[in-house]
Amino acid sequence: MLRVLDSVEKSTLPAGRLMAERRAIESLIHARTKELDAINPGWDMKVGVVLNAATSADALDLMARQAPPQDFYLLRLISEHPKTPAKSLARLARHPYAAIRENVARHPNADAATLANLCKDRTQPLWYLVAFNRNTPAALRTKLQARMRKLGEVQKTA
Repeated sequence: MLRVLDSVEKSTLPAGRLMAERRAIESLIHARTKELDAINPGWDMKVGVVLNAATSADALDLMARQAPPQDFYLLRLISEHPKTPAKSLARLARHPYAAIRENVARHPNADAATLANLCKDRTQPLWYLVAFNRNTPAALRTKLQARMRKLGEVQKTA
């Protein structure tokens, strides 16, 4: 919403309309911040820390452990961060939100055990993402690639 506010402030709206739009957007920002802080106090600050490329692996691990499970956005951001450690990714791989598990399946820091466990998830085709992860054990990667070829052949005949 801050981007929307920035764009409105850069517009050529008449002064009265600009003030009304600014007040409306600021009110929405305040209401949403209040909702998010009810889920996870200090939410804005935590998101800012996770979005910082210099944030350490230890800080990301601590935030992942402390975040409430219903803070899907923050946990999704942590699951995307390049410094998120394998132990955090192993915990996030069990999260109910599919986008978080997908991020773990493609994350370069995910360890072999986590990737193997993600392949067992029958609720979605995470195995496909795991097949392209460089940390997937060679034997498992070969098995998954054979599965892809088999699916490709089935689709060609259908």
